[in-house]
Amino acid sequence: MINLPNGLFEFQEDCINFLLEECQKANSLQTITIKSPTGSGKTVILLGFIDEYLDNLDQNACFIWLCPGDGELEEQSKKKMEKLLPGRQASNVQDILVQGFNLGETVFINWQLVTKQGNRAIIDSERKNLFEMIAKAHRDGIHFIIIIDEEHRNDTAKANDIINAFSAQHIIRVSATAHEVRNETWYEIDETDVINSGLITKALYINQDIENVSDLSIETESNFLIDLADSKRKTIAEKYQKLHKDIRPLVIIQFPSSSDQKIRLVEEKLAAMGYTYQNQMVAIWLDKTKINIDQITDNNASPIFLLMKQAISTGWDCPRAKILIKLRENMNEDFEIQTLGRLRRMPETKHYNDDTLDFCFLYTFDERYKESILAEGNAFEVRKLFLKEKAKSFSLQKQTRDLDFDMIGEKETLIKAAEFFSEKYGFTKNTKLNRGILENNGFIIGTKLHGLFRQGKFIKLEDILLNNVGHEKPITFEVDTHTNGIDTLHIIDEIKRSIGLQTSKTRAILKILFHQNPTNKYKIAKFSNKEWYAFIINNAKKLKSDFVELISQTNKQGYLIMPKLSEFKIPREDYFGFDSNENDVDILISNAYENYDSSMVVEGIRSKCERLFENYCEDKKDIDWIYKNGDKGQQYLSVVYTTGLNKQFLFYPDYIVRKTNGEIWIIEAKGGEINGIDKNIDKQVENKFAAFKEYALKQNIKWGFVRDKSEKLKINFTEYHQSLSHESWIPLKDVF
Repeated sequence: MINLPNGLFEFQEDCINFLLEECQKANSLQTITIKSPTGSGKTVILLGFIDEYLDNLDQNACFIWLCPGDGELEEQSKKKMEKLLPGRQASNVQDILVQGFNLGETVFINWQLVTKQGNRAIIDSERKNLFEMIAKAHRDGIHFIIIIDEEHRNDTAKANDIINAFSAQHIIRVSATAHEVRNETWYEIDETDVINSGLITKALYINQDIENVSDLSIETESNFLIDLADSKRKTIAEKYQKLHKDIRPLVIIQFPSSSDQKIRLVEEKLAAMGYTYQNQMVAIWLDKTKINIDQITDNNASPIFLLMKQAISTGWDCPRAKILIKLRENMNEDFEIQTLGRLRRMPETKHYNDDTLDFCFLYTFDERYKESILAEGNAFEVRKLFLKEKAKSFSLQKQTRDLDFDMIGEKETLIKAAEFFSEKYGFTKNTKLNRGILENNGFIIGTKLHGLFRQGKFIKLEDILLNNVGHEKPITFEVDTHTNGIDTLHIIDEIKRSIGLQTSKTRAILKILFHQNPTNKYKIAKFSNKEWYAFIINNAKKLKSDFVELISQTNKQGYLIMPKLSEFKIPREDYFGFDSNENDVDILISNAYENYDSSMVVEGIRSKCERLFENYCEDKKDIDWIYKNGDKGQQYLSVVYTTGLNKQFLFYPDYIVRKTNGEIWIIEAKGGEINGIDKNIDKQVENKFAAFKEYALKQNIKWGFVRDKSEKLKINFTEYHQSLSHESWIPLKDVF
């Protein structure tokens, strides 16, 4: 088991389970490409995969871990494996040339050692070369799996020869800048999951605090940007000091490839500001020049400016790096995004609930560079706005979770799940009778796995997508608790997301409910071991649907958990995303912030319902101000809601509106309805509605959920119903 004090994050476990599932499929594709955002812990994910694969799928495997760079990244990865998986064997290419490949081994190989012309690793010599060792391993029955770290960096003919020589069962390519390729399995880690874990910054700001710029030349832009970056660095440093954190934020200055003269100009500028190599405030990292870089990645290292070109774009982690100055040059898009990844790590792998510390910053006038980053979705342009005087005195109580009562346990979950299943399906205390009830409700019982396969004549490949071409036939086969163990694990892992427990505890609950062992008064059915595996796999969709229904139910016990209360005031200043390509821009005078404009109310930044509501308020004469609340963070208005399992979550209503008559309204905008089809994707909407209703009653304010239909808005503040045709949904214009 991987040696991490707090275990893996859920998104890391999900990726590992996906890899395991793909590797055990009989018809899986050879190559699996993983797009893993920088800072998501891809090395940890890969190590976790290796450990689980050797334990559960194939002990005869040997992993080949190919790394880019000049020989540092594979050593970093090898050392991390030795630390996190001390019981597993980690080797390098020199070890292999002496002793060959071994079962259960992971071999870390630097690309340059095996692709550089004239390298002794792959030419005939007195030692067996790498290709001979690979051939011997095949004769010895060793199965290879290749991991290609930073897969985009070595797409060459020589690299391909090395890969082909291994004849690997699976090739796993991993990079933050991977691209989906035809005939390869694709998996992408959601960047939002990585952000929410606290591993990386919440956002990247581009050119913050730059207003109208004039009289700048290509020669003076660096001075201008350095001044801005240094001011931001000082602000960040002061905030760390107030939190008693020994962290010195780092500014990276990236130069064009041919920029020796510009480097000298920057060195002179920094020296005039009191930052030099001599006082260790400045470091430089170039191919042939390295000064003050030995301990630069330490959180309290002396250098506060790092001058670089492309040398450290891959395999270099410095969580204290918070600011990047990119001096102009057209460069490769993938490299640019990789460089930005160096800014996104959090120095203590957690957020501080302070935007200045939780965000990173880019300063550049390189328009093509900016456009490439925005196109990748790794950044958005923002503008700081200031609160209008009339909204500064407003205050309201907000709710936060009472964490002392937020630890619903395995037993409580078991009881609620048993009650839910019994109520829904009418189970009795007789487990034999319950088998029949399960079958009558569409559950498949037995030791055979049931599936479907597609059959028919498909003239064109796209015909496979057409339901009216070909047909499906049933297929069954006996369950194998070893072979199908990964399938079961994957299903259990999906269920655990709903109930908020660890995988092991979720598995225990499913065994208590449906397995013959252990004996428990909440037992529904007593399936044998093989029956239990087949039951979980055959009924995966129904089981997942039932648990989602359980967690989505309105909390029938009411709000037993009393949330904590504190004062909310609208932030005096805040940042708003905007579309810099929007030409037709109008100031929205109804907004609580000065200079809030229509470029901030566009698709991609606001939902359709939000856009309609903000424009609706702008057209009304009785609106004093409207405030768009944030969606996370201690500085914003929050309400506590509880799920069907009594677990607490925070809900951030979208808008606070003050009318000219003094009325205060709080509005939540939800997905609407098109042609009778519900477009709301929030499964917790009823729990949020109930919590919001109770909160508004206690605060003596007006409120409502607003949804859109046919370009018009409807509001509900009585009883939630899905259909907008229900009488509880009334036209917004009738009451607001």
